[in-house]
Amino acid sequence: TVSVLNWCVCLHLPLPPMARYLAAACLAAGAAGNDNGLARTPPRGWRSWNLFGGNVNQSLMEEVMDAVADRSRLVDGRPTSLCDLGYCDVGLDDNWQACGDARAAPGMNYHDAEGNPIVNEGRFPDMKAMTAHAHRLGLTAGWYGNNCICKDRCRSEAECHMQMQGDVAALRRFDFDSWKLDGCGGELDLAAVNGYLNTSGRPVMVENCHGGFVVPFKPDRSLPPAEGCPWNFYRSSWDLRASYASVMHNLATVEPLRQANLSYPGCWAYPDMLQVGCAHGPGGALDPGLSPAETRSHFGAWAIVSSPLTLGHDVRNASTTDAVWDVIANPEALEINAAYVGDSGGVFHRSVASVRLTDAFLASTDGPDVVCAAHVYYSKPIGGGRIAVLLMNSAATAQVLTLRFADVPGLGCTACAVRDVWGRRGLGTFDGTFTAAVASHDAAFVVIKAA
Repeated sequence: TVSVLNWCVCLHLPLPPMARYLAAACLAAGAAGNDNGLARTPPRGWRSWNLFGGNVNQSLMEEVMDAVADRSRLVDGRPTSLCDLGYCDVGLDDNWQACGDARAAPGMNYHDAEGNPIVNEGRFPDMKAMTAHAHRLGLTAGWYGNNCICKDRCRSEAECHMQMQGDVAALRRFDFDSWKLDGCGGELDLAAVNGYLNTSGRPVMVENCHGGFVVPFKPDRSLPPAEGCPWNFYRSSWDLRASYASVMHNLATVEPLRQANLSYPGCWAYPDMLQVGCAHGPGGALDPGLSPAETRSHFGAWAIVSSPLTLGHDVRNASTTDAVWDVIANPEALEINAAYVGDSGGVFHRSVASVRLTDAFLASTDGPDVVCAAHVYYSKPIGGGRIAVLLMNSAATAQVLTLRFADVPGLGCTACAVRDVWGRRGLGTFDGTFTAAVASHDAAFVVIKAA
C-alpha cells in the first residue's frame, strides 16, 4: 500500500538551535521507551517486503538467513557478516497466512474461531524449524502481524483480544524474536499486545507499522512507557518507494517527531525500511531503484536521524551486496546511527531555493510532486565533542555547499577538524567554514570537532 507523497523537509520549520538543545536536555533525563528493555540503539536487520512483497516462502527466508550470516566480505581486513554489523534480525513480512482457509472463523480470513492464526503450510511448512535455523546461525527471526493481505478486521473488543492472544501464543510457539505489527487489520491496541507479550515470556522487539496515521502511530510522553510507547520503533510515514523523491518525502516525516523529542532509546521514529540495493520489487517499474549517489544520501540520512536500519535487498545476490557494501558496512556511519546524546539528529539549515521531485509512481497516478529544499543540512551530536553533519543536495546539478561552523548546533569551535565519513579519512583543519562539491542527489557526510 502506498500513500500520496506530499511536502517534504523544506516545509517543517526547526526550533532555533539553542531552544532545541535545551528542550532535548530537559527531556532526555525522563526519556523512557518501551519497558521491554530492547532497542536502546536503533535496531538493524532485514525484511522481505521491499524486494519480494508477497512472494515469500520458508526456503527463501532460510537462504536469506544464510546470506546474513555469511562472512565472505571484509571490513578493515576482517571477515565480516551483515550480522556482525548489527543486521541480525531477519524478518518475514506479509503473506505467510492461509488466506480464505476453510478453518477460518466466519467473517475472518486467517484466524480460526478461537483466535489462532492459520499458517499457509504450503509456503511455510515448519515455522519453528525456520526460526531455529536463524538461531543456529546466531541470528534472530522476525514475524509480521495485523496483516494487510487478506486482512482480518475483528468486530468486537472480545474478538480482537482473543485474536491478539492467539497471535502472541503463536509467536511464542514458533519462537520468533521480533514482530512487525501493521495497521490493516483490527488488532490496533498495541498497549494490550505489549501487555500480552510482557507476561508471556522473553522480550520481543516490536515495530509499530501504523504508517504515521493509524492510531496509535506516535508516542505519548505523558503516559507510562507501557502505554505511551508500547513498541520499540514506529513508522513515521507510509511505504517508501525505491526513488529519490520518496526518500525525501519519508525523511521529512521524522523531523517534527525529533523536534518534539519523540525519537529516543527504546522508541525510535522510523521512515520505513531501506531501499538500498532494491529495484523493481513489488512495484515493478514503479520502483526503479536508487543511483549510487542516491544510495549514499538515503543511507546517510537514515543514519543521522537515528532511524532503524532495515535492509531489503537480495542479500543472496553477491553482486547486489557488493555494490552497496561500502555504504551499509561503513563503521563510521553505523557509529553515528547508534550514538545518542540527547538528540536523535535532524535539520539545522535549508536553502531558500526549492526543487520539485517526481518518480514513476507519482507520474503513473498524477500525484503531486515532492517539493523540498534544494539543499538541506542535518546534524547529530555523537559524543566526545564530535558532531556528525550531512549536507544533502537535491538539486538536479552538482552544487558547491558551504557549511558555517557557527551554524552547527553544539559545535562551538572556529578552527575545526573535519573527517569524511564515506572516505573514512581526515580532511584537515578548517577555519570558520567547510566547503564541499556535492553531486546531484548525493550527500557529503562528515564528522566535525575542535582542532
